[in-house]
Parts: sequence; C-alpha cells; structure tokens
Amino acid sequence: MPTDEEIDFPVADPDERELFLRWLRFLRGAVLRKIDGLSDEGARWTPDGALISVIGIVNHLTHVEWRWIDGALLGGAVDESQDEYRPGREVTVTEAVAAYRARAAATDAVVRSMPALDARGRGRPDVDLRWVLLHLINETARHAGHADATRELFDGTTGE
Repeated sequence: MPTDEEIDFPVADPDERELFLRWLRFLRGAVLRKIDGLSDEGARWTPDGALISVIGIVNHLTHVEWRWIDGALLGGAVDESQDEYRPGREVTVTEAVAAYRARAAATDAVVRSMPALDARGRGRPDVDLRWVLLHLINETARHAGHADATRELFDGTTGE
C-alpha cells in the first residue's frame, strides 16, 4: 500500500532538488497505487498480450532508476535487458514493490548527496543531475499512465 507521502500531491518547495524528489515520489506512488491489491497473476495481465504488465512496469522503473543513478551519475557498470519488462514468475508483487521502494530510497539518497543539480554524471558527462531527475520524472509519469490504463482494462480500477 502506498504511504501518505506517496499519495500527497507535491507542494511547492524553494529547494529545486527537493521539489523534483517530491514529484518523483508522487509519481512512484501513482505506480504503486496501480499494483496495490493485485495478485501476482493479476499484476502480470496485459490486454491481449500487448503493452507491459503492471509488475513489468514496476520492475522496469526500478531498473531505469538504477541505470540512470548508478550508471549515468555514479559511473557504475549497468546493463539493460528486455527481461525487465516481463519479469519471470519468480518475481512476486511483494518482491517487485520492495525492490522499487529500496531503489527509490537509494536514488533519493544519491540525489541528496550530490553537490549540486548541475553536477555532471561520471558515467554520462553529457548529462547533469537536474537532467537525470527530469528524465526520471518523465519516465515515471509515462509509465504511471500506462499502469493506470492497464489496471482499468484489467478490473475497472480508476483514479490517481
């Protein structure tokens, strides 16, 4: 179940870094609200086998944050696999949500530890922290809408 912080609509903050993190937290919460209450089987459902399942979205967003934070910003070795979009049966809803929350906490910690929003990535010197945060907000928002549509088609659940 999403926390109150993940549900609360972001309020203005003069600290741009915290404002970005509030928006990212809210959008992560929107994704978590779409997987909340689904069984492992329900979380894997896709309309006629199209799109990405809700559990696939959660798993993919976990990997997206890892690639951009640990890879692009910190310079760590990362990779991308098509498997992240369709996790195997060994990945349960509980595990996917726990991994997403752990990744979110790690992302937030790195973002708060960076010296400034214009700090360049060690893995991708062509981007800075501000760009990465805006990219993560955009990616999460796109997939939150995707999760919303998939959940509505699955069982009629609508809302934020």
